[in-house]
Amino acid sequence: MKPHCGLALFTIAILLVTRVTFAADITGAGATFPYPIYAKWANAYKKATGTRLNYQSIGSGGGIKQVKARTVDFGASDKPLSPEELQKSGLTQFPTVIGGVVPVINLDGIKAGQIRLTGTVLADIFLGKIKRWNDPAIVSLNNGFELPASNITVVHRADGSGTTFLFTDYLSKVSPEWKQRIGSDASVAWPIGTGGKGNEGVANFVKQIKNSIGYVEAAYVKQSKMNYIQLQNHDGAYVIPAEESFSAAATNTQWDKSTDFYEILTNKPGQNSWPITGATFVLMHKSQMNPAQAAEVLKFFAWAYAQGDEMALELDYIPMPDDIVKLIEDSWQANIQSKDGHAIYTAR
Repeated sequence: MKPHCGLALFTIAILLVTRVTFAADITGAGATFPYPIYAKWANAYKKATGTRLNYQSIGSGGGIKQVKARTVDFGASDKPLSPEELQKSGLTQFPTVIGGVVPVINLDGIKAGQIRLTGTVLADIFLGKIKRWNDPAIVSLNNGFELPASNITVVHRADGSGTTFLFTDYLSKVSPEWKQRIGSDASVAWPIGTGGKGNEGVANFVKQIKNSIGYVEAAYVKQSKMNYIQLQNHDGAYVIPAEESFSAAATNTQWDKSTDFYEILTNKPGQNSWPITGATFVLMHKSQMNPAQAAEVLKFFAWAYAQGDEMALELDYIPMPDDIVKLIEDSWQANIQSKDGHAIYTAR
């Protein structure tokens, strides 16, 4: 667990504000990917400080819209915004945790991790080219399992979603046909399937619909006790979604505060890497109309980096390494300012 430096070194430039106002509860909105850990952190933080976090799990697209409109203190997205888009919108971003997007299935008699798929076969299922579970392309990867002749029901997100971006970005990297026909984005024109709202909606549909397949963030797999697949990674190894495989993928990251930590982590090399790994990001305005409120947001995330690692690991998220936290805190000092240009966060 990290030391308490995030809070001990935190000073707020309140004296630079012409009129002191008391900060209200923190408000955020966006990605459903990090909702389980944000909820867990929020509960612990309220007990520790009395400050509440009201986080709306509405999808990355909604979070980006709300933070741009300044209706929340911060937005959250699993699809990092490009440096150009951030500059255009007057925003900055920083990662909070790393996790994985996991294909999940509902097949009678099949336990978690027993079915193997390659990225190409997974793409063909979501393209509607592979329609039955006993298709030769699936059977050839799973010798020893008697797969049903049942039709495959595809479940995908109905809302704009960073989880969808990570999933479709991965499929675009492993399937030229997917890249050409569908592409990667927070919302795509799905060829087939049933749409669920949020990770919660997809998880519920897959649990209810026999012979279905969908994709959710790893924490939802654990919470809902869902059956996941083994997936072939960049190096040809079959891996399961777990802390170790997310960490293996994360070791290849090249975080850079000069680009607001813009990096996509799908299909990273490594024998043990989970191929659909990604970070989730917080978005804030560089110029803050209410510095005291922005300070409360940064205080919350400084506490989470210092105190929240164990809680994150319990939900299969990977915490930010200490050296990356230092870069993040440096970026707060440089990028997030009061409207008259004074830093809100100062690390001494």
